[in-house]
Amino acid sequence: MSENLYEALWPRGPRQVKVKPLAKRLDTLEGKTIAWVWDYVFRGNEVFEQLEESLHARYPGVKFLHWDLFGNTHGSDERAVVANLPDRLREFGADAVVSGMGC
Repeated sequence: MSENLYEALWPRGPRQVKVKPLAKRLDTLEGKTIAWVWDYVFRGNEVFEQLEESLHARYPGVKFLHWDLFGNTHGSDERAVVANLPDRLREFGADAVVSGMGC
């Protein structure tokens, strides 16, 4: 066995974000308001429309907030859109959010 020892480096850098606990989940969507948030990529408008139809059939009292109320989460003003998102969600009374991202 060689007496030469070499320092090895881990190929990944140290974690930059700490793990946070998940938000409490809703017991039901009945009577709740769901916000659609989208990055305006890959047919989110079509996907949200289909999801609305399916969720309305299962939870007739569910309401939806259209994605255009919140702005593009991937556009030139994405920093401002994302920074303002908590206030906008409170303003419109969102109980839950579905964030659509294109790939």
